[in-house]
Amino acid sequence: MIQLTQQQIEQFRKDGFLIVDKIIEPEAAADILERFPLIFEQGLYETGIRPDEVNLPEGSPPFTRQICNAWKSDLTIARQVLSEQMGRVCAQLGGWSGTRLMIDNLLWKPVAGRSIGFHQDSMYSTWIDKPELVSCWLALDQTTAAGGTLVYIRGSHKWGEAKPIMQFHGPEDDLKEVREWAAANDLELELVPIEVPPGGGAFHDGWLWHGSRINNADVPRRALAMHYFQADIEFNPANLKVGNGPIYGRYKKFGSNELDESYFPITWTDTGYRSPGLDEYLNEGHEK
Repeated sequence: MIQLTQQQIEQFRKDGFLIVDKIIEPEAAADILERFPLIFEQGLYETGIRPDEVNLPEGSPPFTRQICNAWKSDLTIARQVLSEQMGRVCAQLGGWSGTRLMIDNLLWKPVAGRSIGFHQDSMYSTWIDKPELVSCWLALDQTTAAGGTLVYIRGSHKWGEAKPIMQFHGPEDDLKEVREWAAANDLELELVPIEVPPGGGAFHDGWLWHGSRINNADVPRRALAMHYFQADIEFNPANLKVGNGPIYGRYKKFGSNELDESYFPITWTDTGYRSPGLDEYLNEGHEK
């Protein structure tokens, strides 16, 4: 169980991120990694439910492959993404009384895999009324600066709200938009690559600029990213066409801005509440 210190929380709020060498045990990271070939290469979904997004672009050099909301498809993924521990830690960092899952991402950057453009996660989440996210990026392989790891720009969560970047996957210039934003506002870029063993990773603020560069190592880089809202959010109907709103707006109820907990489950609250049925779902595989 991760137990954050007050110093770590203050560092997160100052820098916009917190690097942790061990978020889960290496054996648990290996269990998650074992699911990747089944999900990515064979399209085998344990629960029978397809993830919300399956992005497997082809090209040379190759793109990073991405699957979104694999928790609906695989119980090993779900037990990590929907754990009380993740919810509690993100609530501590965000200063929230409760945590709700927005989305998970399985990320597979192959050898020579192209970059992901530097961006702000929360800029893609304005389809809800409080788009301030806290995310956890969990390394499943040993990460290195040369190996296309996640890279943060220190303190950039305080730089204001920019626009979604022009090219997210495989841009020629992965720093284009953030460099222009920094130049226009007399700011400096301090890049911090995340170098941690399997099971380590980092937490970051939703407004922090971050991306990943070309994988120049001789091994792939695989990770699980988890993005959380505070629990008491609603849809923002005015922005359903913005960011990934057109995808996740499909879960909006008629005549209501309430988020359905079947699709955006509450994973932790300071009262002990979790979405009904959540623990039964996570225990399903253990009962077989």
